[in-house]
Amino acid sequence: MLDFRVETFLTVCRTMNYTRAAEELNITQPAVSQHIAHLERDYGVPLFAYRNKKLQLTDAGALLRDALSTMAHDERLLRDRMRSSATGARVELSLGMTLTAGEYLVAAPLADYLRRHPELHVAVRSGGTSELLALLNAGEIDCAFVEGFFDKNAYAWDVFRTERLVCVCAADHEFAARPVRVEDLFDERLIVREPGSGTRAVLEHALAAQNLTVDGFAQASVVESLDVIKILVEHDLGISFLYEAAVARELAAGTLRVIDLEGLAILHDIAFIRLKNSVFEREFQNLFADL
Repeated sequence: MLDFRVETFLTVCRTMNYTRAAEELNITQPAVSQHIAHLERDYGVPLFAYRNKKLQLTDAGALLRDALSTMAHDERLLRDRMRSSATGARVELSLGMTLTAGEYLVAAPLADYLRRHPELHVAVRSGGTSELLALLNAGEIDCAFVEGFFDKNAYAWDVFRTERLVCVCAADHEFAARPVRVEDLFDERLIVREPGSGTRAVLEHALAAQNLTVDGFAQASVVESLDVIKILVEHDLGISFLYEAAVARELAAGTLRVIDLEGLAILHDIAFIRLKNSVFEREFQNLFADL
């Protein structure tokens, strides 16, 4: 059983605000301060520091956060496994998926996996990469499939698939002149996912490599739903950059087509990530290998 001050520390790490942490934990702010002070005395180092009036983790605090996050997660998972062993209940697993990875890449193999493992009960959380990383760090999910960028030194991870991000338009869309480079599309309306989504982060990273940005397009419309983006593009209301797997059905049906551009081959890994050094790492590896 972890010390109750560990929960306080991890809550402050997540909120970076003593008052908000106190509200979430239903304790007083002085109690939060006392819990952190106790840990700092125990470890002999400061865990937090204010820089420009903003609360930040020290290097030592970051090391402790990473270690305690895994320990807190493993304790919760261990309790679930022990309860399942004693009562015969199904084994619980909480899995995160970014929208594109989940719907178009992971859902089908996961369904096959669950059919082969009826003893397992999976709860699926969807969200952007940054949101899922926060849930993973907080121990609210056990592992995740993400398409966005993350600190590869901070997590255990494997490449699930490598996907191509392509520019698509309506099948009957007419250009004033055949586009050759990204800049030739700047007069078009770009329909793009919201900031924080993995698809958008990958696009922005690829554009930045050519000293370009989303702002270079004459118009940019933000749409959070991938299905809505596809419908809008099919109705010739703009162009978009989407993973090829996500538009495979529309490309086959002839309602969308790929705009081939010179110098813009965007390949990106869909990663299976989890906390480092978990005692359940072998279980996660078996899940990954069996998908």
